[in-house]
Amino acid sequence: MQQEISNVKIILIDDVENLGETGELLDVANGYARNYLIPQGLATRATKGAIKELERHQAAEARREKHMIARAEAISEKLSNVTLVFEAKASEGTGRLFGSITTADIAEALGREVGETFDRRKHILSEPLREIGEHNITVQLAKGIEVKVTALVKPEGGELPERPDEDEAVEEAMDEAEAQDEAQDEAQDIVEDTDESEAVEEA
Repeated sequence: MQQEISNVKIILIDDVENLGETGELLDVANGYARNYLIPQGLATRATKGAIKELERHQAAEARREKHMIARAEAISEKLSNVTLVFEAKASEGTGRLFGSITTADIAEALGREVGETFDRRKHILSEPLREIGEHNITVQLAKGIEVKVTALVKPEGGELPERPDEDEAVEEAMDEAEAQDEAQDEAQDIVEDTDESEAVEEA
């Protein structure tokens, strides 16, 4: 007669592929828990104390998420009627910008409008703006909460600059300006990543 495999209750403390996510209370084979999940630091035995701690943690997370969603919805309402206005140098013939309105520019402008801090990588889902005219910017405020914001890019001074004699000169100037913007964004990414790493090490 085949021996029945005994199970044990565990709490995952890390995501495990094809099994579950952090914080889940599961029944698994005793050997699987004892020989793999627990030694690898992926799970802990579901004692009464561990279950109570899990429940406290889940309740705190639920309150935090509820607060975050309410705040995101309030910000979304503020942004729904906002139009961001930018001025930039542009080609008379094409309306293409000499450079671009970067996601950092957009995040900063949004912050001025509603008094909040926006992360250009986490919150701004649109690409940099490279042409004169009206654009729709997608802003992600929380998981599942996005808002469309209108951005109006005007020629600097309200009038288009005189077009250079040679189209090639225009294209070269634009490409050079765009390359500078991209290099600046990459440098900012490196600085932000370094700051985050230092913060983790200090913690």
